[in-house]
Amino acid sequence: MQTYEKKVALVSGANTGVGFQIAKALADYGYIVYAGSRDLHKGQVAVSEIGGNATAIQLDITDSESITTAVKTIENQYGYLTLLVNNAAISHAGQSGRTMEEVLGAQRASIVPIDELKSVWETNVFGTLAVTQAFLPLLHKVPAARIVTVSSSLGSLGINSNPENPYRSAFDAAYGASKTALNGIFLSLAIDLENTNVKVHLVSPGFTATALNNFQGTDTVEEGSVEPIRVALAEDLSTGSFTGPSNVSGKDNILPW
Repeated sequence: MQTYEKKVALVSGANTGVGFQIAKALADYGYIVYAGSRDLHKGQVAVSEIGGNATAIQLDITDSESITTAVKTIENQYGYLTLLVNNAAISHAGQSGRTMEEVLGAQRASIVPIDELKSVWETNVFGTLAVTQAFLPLLHKVPAARIVTVSSSLGSLGINSNPENPYRSAFDAAYGASKTALNGIFLSLAIDLENTNVKVHLVSPGFTATALNNFQGTDTVEEGSVEPIRVALAEDLSTGSFTGPSNVSGKDNILPW
């Protein structure tokens, strides 16, 4: 008879940044953690630092074969998944080595190359949903499962429609709007699954210094990981939540859509 005492988690993009911090926190908390990474070697290096019961797994969320293989691996080893953390994302698909300001300037809706916009959305939106759909059968195997998707307050239409928002100019058509689309799809998913065993949560790390913004964010990765870790570990949150650091929203961490 299948038991679900062991909590099994998959974190995409876990070899660095916020994903790494989430994976480590889960491992420290006693989860069996699969640390997803496009480059398996980088994932293995990360796992050696994460410790606990963590295993590197190759996962490119834009590659259907990679996703299928990851599902089969976890299914064969445990037969279920307790927690899926969608963290993998890219900020641009253009020339590397540019500053955050240069990237944002090139991704304004009036001039962003459509092929680059499609590439960002392919990862941040379609790839994230593809992974989620693929793992839903394993999530449905346990009495209580959760999907935590790392989004961004930059994707909030409520925040960016406010002229007083100091970061409003950073709402670009590629990365920022991809997070808006991500929020919409996963709110739709929360509604879709609200009468099932699977809860759906979205969370913003805040303006964290990671490779996504050329390490120009104002918060350290440790600071930016606080709210994603809280949400990843929480089992009593209402489904369909969208939260961020308290200094972003100012009230109960709840962010406007």
